[in-house]
Amino acid sequence: MRAALYGLLLAVTANTYAGERQISLDWLKIVAFAAHQTDYSGVFVYQYDNRVETSRITHVIEADGEYERLESLDGPKREIIRHHGQVWCYINRKMTQVDSQQMHSRFPALLPEQISTLSENYQAREAGTERVAGYNAQVFLFKPNDNLRYVHKIWAHTDSGLLLKVAVLDTNNQVVEQYIFTQLQIGGNIDRSWIGAKKPPQRDAGSPTPVEPVKSGTLTDSAWVVGALPPGFKKTMEIQRAMRGKHAPVTQIVFSDGLSAISIFVEPDDGDEDDVEGLSSRGAVNLYHKVLDKHLITVVGEVPPRTVIQVLDSVRYNGK
Repeated sequence: MRAALYGLLLAVTANTYAGERQISLDWLKIVAFAAHQTDYSGVFVYQYDNRVETSRITHVIEADGEYERLESLDGPKREIIRHHGQVWCYINRKMTQVDSQQMHSRFPALLPEQISTLSENYQAREAGTERVAGYNAQVFLFKPNDNLRYVHKIWAHTDSGLLLKVAVLDTNNQVVEQYIFTQLQIGGNIDRSWIGAKKPPQRDAGSPTPVEPVKSGTLTDSAWVVGALPPGFKKTMEIQRAMRGKHAPVTQIVFSDGLSAISIFVEPDDGDEDDVEGLSSRGAVNLYHKVLDKHLITVVGEVPPRTVIQVLDSVRYNGK
């Protein structure tokens, strides 16, 4: 594997732009699949808005597919188990099976499998080499073709392609949010004792572990349309589903450009005073909502504030 990866690095396009080289798409494909095809275990931190969250992740490949365990190490105790397209979330002494369609990609599995889509919307170039968590890493920079999305910078292990660090930057080159491994083991003897026999993980006999049913959405065509999406964003899903605390089903429309996602939520306006127009953010995720045609429209996206505002202001109902 090492020889193949170094060979790809040497085969990178020789054209130089501002001291950087364009990245081989074959190399990016290896990086995209590394998080799914590599055994690893480690601790990483998520930094945003002057806050830090620490998690432990373990990922292994078995004969019946990949298993992933994600545990929070600070704040409320949370644990997420993934296997064969199913997701279980353990919070407050209760196990809940989660609709996998609603689970966003998490570090280090952040790059899309369809690399060609990503390359249509970003200029991907090399940006040197560094060491992260004791491993050699190739640094890559993804610069968007417009100012409606963020710059993304990634550090990939030169041997396996596994992402070791990811940073989202604004137009002033300031870090908006960042993931980084602080401890990491790639390959070797990784603990598998937590893997159950194709059933939700079992807890201590004295701990309640009811498993709630998955609440999947229903595919729909709501006739709500967006007139001003940034170029390259394509619809990946449109569903109608129940949401906690909501009296009526909510329509969710998801768009992606290969690296960032934008979701639009549409629900009847219930006259709540909190439904006044407003903008909020958490790291690279911005949220904007306002009432339109007796509906509360909410746009959530891994894009700058001006982008979610532009998108919401262009939402219209195209039905009869």
